[in-house]
Amino acid sequence: MSTPKRDKPWLMRTYSGHSSAKASNELYRTNLSKGQTGLSVAFDLPTQTGYDADHPLARGEVGKVGVPICNIGDMEALFDQIPLGQMNTSMTINATAAWLLSLYVAVAERQGAAPAQLQGTTQNDILKEYLSRGTYIFPPQPSVRLITDIIAYTVKNIPKWNPTNICSYHLQEAGATPTQELAYALSTSIAILDAVRDSGQIGAEGFEQVVGRISFFVNAGIRFIEETCKMRAFGEMWDKLTQERYGVQSEDMRRFRYGVQVNSLGLTEAQPENNVQRIVLEMLGITLSKKARARALQLPAWNEALGLPRPWDQQWALRMQQVLAFETDLLEYGDIFDGSPVIAAKVKALVDGATEEMARVQEQGGMVQAIESGYVKRQLVTSHTERMRAIEHGNLKIVGLNCYKETEESPLTGGVDSGIMKVDPRAEREQIERLNAFRAQRNSTEVKAALANLAETARGGANIMPASILCAHAGVTTGEWSQTLRDIFGEYRAPTGIDIPANDDSRGAQATAIRAQVAKTGEELGRPLRLLIGKPGLDGHSNGAEQIAVKGRDVGFEIVYEGIRLTPEQIAKAALEEGVHLIGLSVLSGSHVEMVEDVFGRLDQAGLKGLPVVIGGIIPESDAKLLKERGISAVYTPKDIDMNGIMVDILNLIRKAHDLQPVTVA
Repeated sequence: MSTPKRDKPWLMRTYSGHSSAKASNELYRTNLSKGQTGLSVAFDLPTQTGYDADHPLARGEVGKVGVPICNIGDMEALFDQIPLGQMNTSMTINATAAWLLSLYVAVAERQGAAPAQLQGTTQNDILKEYLSRGTYIFPPQPSVRLITDIIAYTVKNIPKWNPTNICSYHLQEAGATPTQELAYALSTSIAILDAVRDSGQIGAEGFEQVVGRISFFVNAGIRFIEETCKMRAFGEMWDKLTQERYGVQSEDMRRFRYGVQVNSLGLTEAQPENNVQRIVLEMLGITLSKKARARALQLPAWNEALGLPRPWDQQWALRMQQVLAFETDLLEYGDIFDGSPVIAAKVKALVDGATEEMARVQEQGGMVQAIESGYVKRQLVTSHTERMRAIEHGNLKIVGLNCYKETEESPLTGGVDSGIMKVDPRAEREQIERLNAFRAQRNSTEVKAALANLAETARGGANIMPASILCAHAGVTTGEWSQTLRDIFGEYRAPTGIDIPANDDSRGAQATAIRAQVAKTGEELGRPLRLLIGKPGLDGHSNGAEQIAVKGRDVGFEIVYEGIRLTPEQIAKAALEEGVHLIGLSVLSGSHVEMVEDVFGRLDQAGLKGLPVVIGGIIPESDAKLLKERGISAVYTPKDIDMNGIMVDILNLIRKAHDLQPVTVA
């Protein structure tokens, strides 16, 4: 009996990085020894938003959600004993992508590898950052210019590199339906490809190579049949778009190339062991169909709704991939969905719906204009609101969260670490010490000359990459590179998207009753009740803050919400000037203790010591207890899905602060 010919498996990655370059390097080399076939680098928020570790805005954020990279010394430590000429590296970096790629190239050159040898991907879709993750710096137009420069440079000089992956992953995390995910990702690709074509940096004869190097980074949710159809629809639409709009004749250059991390939005803090089967099922949606199979895959760990995964948790996620690839017969067959009328009908419905939504985006003037106007953000907030209300009312069932909630105590979350890894508080101080030592030994004349050259390049419109690589070798820091461009391009605040029409839920009996009590309390206090929703620090994941803002407005509170990345000083100033009755903080990066400390300090200075403050985020129970001891009135985590209940809590906290009796709302 002959053994069936098996397809080559996808690239297997785990998304990782924490504390320091040295600690992350040890983790990478360990994961590679366990059979991981590519690297996926997570950078911390200061690195992603262009700040050095000693910048005031970086306080509490250094090394928390990824590795801090301040200069070429950090980058060399990160890839110590990892030959970049042989490695395939994905880097999740957006606003500072040109800088991190420049550091990567410079380190490779110091290792003796030529840029032409390098293989990997920069997650460099800045447009989705204005809609979801929030790690943008500059306005959309100069941001697109930086992406254009990276694409043009890599196609000519680093031909095996994927200079950008259009990232629909975070659109789904922000609430996008499969139709919206298709439409907005492909609309983004049009904006980027048009910009490259119109820049004149790549001639018509080389444009097929540009299209051929564009990759996508996609989300795969639990509805794995629908997700399979979405991926087949992506392939169809990309093939048609690149052939008709850009005249790409080569089938090879038109191939839809994508990597995946399966859905983190659906992972639950409640009964987190259920996340294991969720991850496995989500993996099927992007592996079952051979024609639409992912080229690279990274899986979250079961405990990412609780905090940072440990090395063992990441190993478990890697082993899931390996069991599917090597123990099952998945890779022995052609596409098992070909000829299915059910699949064909669903794919057609997705293509038709996405085509219609893409037309609406084009009517706005394209994706950049649709972002600047707030149109796309409003659509995502609306979709996410509908999803959250469906969970709240039990129409969308999440096992362990809103149904089948009875549970035994989990052995996975026991022990001294509560089942997650915590970054050593010393990591930030030690990173700052390394940064100061690096600054002290570099040649300041070379640094000044490199930065002057960078500024001249940015103003003059030449490609930013050669000047950035020169900066990397000269010893420029992440903060210096970013500040030079901030001074030229300016900074940006994206629309919040919360100005959406009230939905049917706001007209329900319970919401109506809460609204009456909010109005009554406002009358008792002499003015309408006002809430400030604040996101301190560099964390840009704003879904929770937006949902609280929308819900609060729907039940009668006046809402003050100015978006992401506010300093504690700005929050205290807004609370004083707006005369708010309560502050709701949202922190998902793990820096909640430091942020609360700083906000309370600023409130004390502003004479607002008694103002009630609540917080929401991924907050371990031990930290929740600590925050309450320090004065936080209530802590909410992803398991708290009763939005009406949260609104009643907030109302009663305001009443308590003004010596009024609590109210109950049936």
